[in-house]
Amino acid sequence: MLYYILSILALLCWSGSDLFSKMGTRERDKNSHWKVVFAVGLIMGIHFFITLIGGAIIDSTVGVEGVHKMVASLFYTDFKMMDFVTYLPIAGLYIFAMVLGYISLRYIELSISSPICNSSGALAFLLCLVFGIFSLDEITVTTVVGIVMITVGIVALGFVEQNEDEEVKKARQERANRKYTKSILAFLLPILYLVIDALGTAGDEFLFSDSFIEKTGIEISDYAANSAFELTFFVCAIFAFIWIKLVKKDVLFKGNKHLFFGGLCETIGQVFYMAVMFSDFSAGMVIISAYCAISVLWSRIFLKEKMSWKHYAVIALVITGIVILG
Repeated sequence: MLYYILSILALLCWSGSDLFSKMGTRERDKNSHWKVVFAVGLIMGIHFFITLIGGAIIDSTVGVEGVHKMVASLFYTDFKMMDFVTYLPIAGLYIFAMVLGYISLRYIELSISSPICNSSGALAFLLCLVFGIFSLDEITVTTVVGIVMITVGIVALGFVEQNEDEEVKKARQERANRKYTKSILAFLLPILYLVIDALGTAGDEFLFSDSFIEKTGIEISDYAANSAFELTFFVCAIFAFIWIKLVKKDVLFKGNKHLFFGGLCETIGQVFYMAVMFSDFSAGMVIISAYCAISVLWSRIFLKEKMSWKHYAVIALVITGIVILG
């Protein structure tokens, strides 16, 4: 029951991160994505240092085996600086993808971008097959159905978006008080997120594979990998601060609290996700993978984004494929 609740909380937090990041993004603010990076990286950095201190205390007392997995996901890590170097390429791919996703929030509705971005699992699975990380024996009918649904849905979504009448598009966007121009860039950014995030996921699988460990002798724990990711994001937050304040001479937030809420949701969601990953609750991944469906719901309720029935049909197809694949 506990991990079911944690799965729901991860789903709500990550969908909340989508919503708040979108609410904190301004179409004309060319630095908006760096402001999101600063907010997310700052809070992830705080959690990194908490786990660093907590890990030292736990190791010197009861050991990680002596604490609950939920407590460990909140306060424990066995991180070493070499883990930062080992995980840096993968963390870099993940964060680069996220930055592209933050940029895309200026150009396209959250209802469209979130399902596309979160379809990366399908491509990641295919990449793992191509590079031999997964074997053909691991392909099931369910996997094929999920991948096909996601692929068809994304292609159809691009077709619907690019062929929608411009006057109809403007009319429905007026209700959300946001204006987006029809452009290849708007749809390309979430697609780039999908590809780069999938490369990161495939790299993750390779890093933790037995073959990699046997060949290199390098082994990194889930706790250390998560800490390395958070530290990398914190370094990016420092760069974002310097870029915004010293180079661009811009203000960071100016009353815009949504970005901090987005960063908080992203970090807490990551903690709950890790707790579920460490458990044997296999249904948790299916639940969490559906968070983009809640993002679409929030965008309809709070952002007043109204899609055509064709948009909703293909978005439903993509989300269903994501859940099946999960």
